[in-house]
Amino acid sequence: MKKYISILYIVGFLFIFQSCSSQTGMDPQTVTALVNSQDFSFHAERANPTNYDVINVMNSMPNSTSTRILDLTGGNYSLDLKGDKLEAVLPYFGRVFNPSYGNNEKNSYRFTSKDFTVNKSQNKKGTWIIKIKPKDVSNVDEIVMEVYKNGKAFTSIRGNDRQPISYNGYISKNEEPKEKEKL
Repeated sequence: MKKYISILYIVGFLFIFQSCSSQTGMDPQTVTALVNSQDFSFHAERANPTNYDVINVMNSMPNSTSTRILDLTGGNYSLDLKGDKLEAVLPYFGRVFNPSYGNNEKNSYRFTSKDFTVNKSQNKKGTWIIKIKPKDVSNVDEIVMEVYKNGKAFTSIRGNDRQPISYNGYISKNEEPKEKEKL
């Protein structure tokens, strides 16, 4: 009897896990079209700092979990690729080696680049690897984005003056700016 109960628990867990994982995502053809068009947005849902000082401070806070992941939902943090323009609004948690005092905008990743290179490749499993190298941004060396077939994405940023950081999220199509209605 105990054997059957444990089997039922396992089957129930698998059904719950399957239903949770299939609620989000997009069609693989849509993901391929977005990546090929180079007109999409990465929306960050979680940040993964690599600095253990930040992780230790997070773990010392009351009611915190013992993970090194920061929840960014509701913060409108994104990386927008629009053909010939790259816009980033992403927070940074970690050690900055050359901080700019009095200007907090330069201590996070908030920039617009018009001079950058994009290299795309796709592996056998259908995951896209996008490497972006901005040439006109002084504190970013390279942005590597892994876009999976369901639209989920993992982005890591390697900076020139700070420790690397990575973000989990998803991609979507860029929204067209709406024209203001005249009264």
